[in-house]
Amino acid sequence: MATNNPYQALVDGYARLLTEGETLRTPGLIPAERPSIAADKPTALIFAPHPDDEVIIGGLPLRLLREQKLKVINVAVTLGSRAERQLERWQELKNCCDYIGFGLVRTQERGLEGINPDAREQQPKRWSAAVETIADILATQQPSIVFLPHADDWNKTHIGTHYLVLEALGRWPSSACLVVETEFWGAMDAPNLMVESSAADLGDLVAALSLHVGEVARNPYHLRLPAWMMDNVRRGAELVGGQGGAAPRFAFATLYRLRRWADGRLHEVLERGQVLSCQDDLSKLFLTTTRN
Repeated sequence: MATNNPYQALVDGYARLLTEGETLRTPGLIPAERPSIAADKPTALIFAPHPDDEVIIGGLPLRLLREQKLKVINVAVTLGSRAERQLERWQELKNCCDYIGFGLVRTQERGLEGINPDAREQQPKRWSAAVETIADILATQQPSIVFLPHADDWNKTHIGTHYLVLEALGRWPSSACLVVETEFWGAMDAPNLMVESSAADLGDLVAALSLHVGEVARNPYHLRLPAWMMDNVRRGAELVGGQGGAAPRFAFATLYRLRRWADGRLHEVLERGQVLSCQDDLSKLFLTTTRN
């Protein structure tokens, strides 16, 4: 091993921080300060396939909450497939949303079941009932922005949630809203939006994610969230910013695909990829677009 490698200390530092992170615990975590939200502010709904997805992809929703004072509400599409863990996961999800400041809506007592492509094809009555449940939530909440996984997000429940929400939008009369597709398990081929997160925001997202205690015990992905968001900057620099372009000087970012739902289908709203730093005013894109 070379003794004069200037990057060895950097790599060692990453490894050390990951190991130290495994010793951290969050009992009695004090909720992050939440802004006062006016009743007439637009609503953003996050359709989370599982409890924890709401904060994994939560960089942009958190900024919409804190900077634009939008109402951000998480819809718990499922509570996971393990029946013995569903009620516990609901409590962990409540703790997470209470901490980060997101509202919370449940679909059913134990969440929806069979939200996957196979059930969509093989159990049409059950699937249609699930679509109607989501359509009712849309009609009640009247969101201006909807977050949902993209169609190739690998996990079957993520893919199922994509089609579930799009079909529900089709049942929502005169619906028009922004649709923001998200990624986690499977990377998008064509994201068109990269949104920077501050270290303070990311710190709160990691803390909120840690409150999904049972999930991070089996896979401590909250500790790797910063590294994932750093890699998003690498990917987004070219996938969103343009091939061969210079990377922005961000530490952390999340990639999304922004389109608009109107007249029963998705429409493009961006002529080219957009890169939003922490200094950029989100209202120029989101609040203006929601009114058009």
